[in-house]
Amino acid sequence: MRPIILGMAGGTGSGKTYTVNKLLEIYSVDNITTIGQDSYYKDLRHIDHKDRIRQNFDHPDSIDIELFENHLKQISLGADINIPIYDFSNHVRLYETKTISQSKIIIVEGIFALHYPQLRKLYTIKIFIETPENVRFNRRLNRDIKERGRTIKSVKKQYETTVLPMHEEFIEPSKEYAEIIINGNDDVKGSLDIIKVRIDSLIS
Repeated sequence: MRPIILGMAGGTGSGKTYTVNKLLEIYSVDNITTIGQDSYYKDLRHIDHKDRIRQNFDHPDSIDIELFENHLKQISLGADINIPIYDFSNHVRLYETKTISQSKIIIVEGIFALHYPQLRKLYTIKIFIETPENVRFNRRLNRDIKERGRTIKSVKKQYETTVLPMHEEFIEPSKEYAEIIINGNDDVKGSLDIIKVRIDSLIS
């Protein structure tokens, strides 16, 4: 039996990772795994660091979609995959990888998860998390400062010049492909119940 593959999209700071972690708590670790889009940023070690930081990491072209699609196809057929580990400080892939094995439920999570048609056709369930813009910005600010060593000034500049415009051009429109749309600012339990009902209806 092929796994149930959830494609979960939403803007930066919409609550995707939080929702995924809650789903991981609901199901047995032997039955569910997650693949993050952020692992598939293109390796930029071939260009100088000063040029790396000028790249638009909020554009779909920043993702190695060929590898992403290939890995998703492999794991859907039962093969293990070795996903990249990305260094966000230097914008390069580390030389080690992380092995992911097939599970009954696979969650594919990322801002562009519903953007690429070649990925959408592989999903069993498509989910979009919709969250107010001011909430998303504050969550992004806190994450990038704490986890990625960014300054407030750099985060705000990136948000205004690329994050928000790219959200409006690429991410928000991908909502039309979702079968389930949940509010990332609402009580998460209600949203989880909606997703769980759909998953459970597909598990034999």
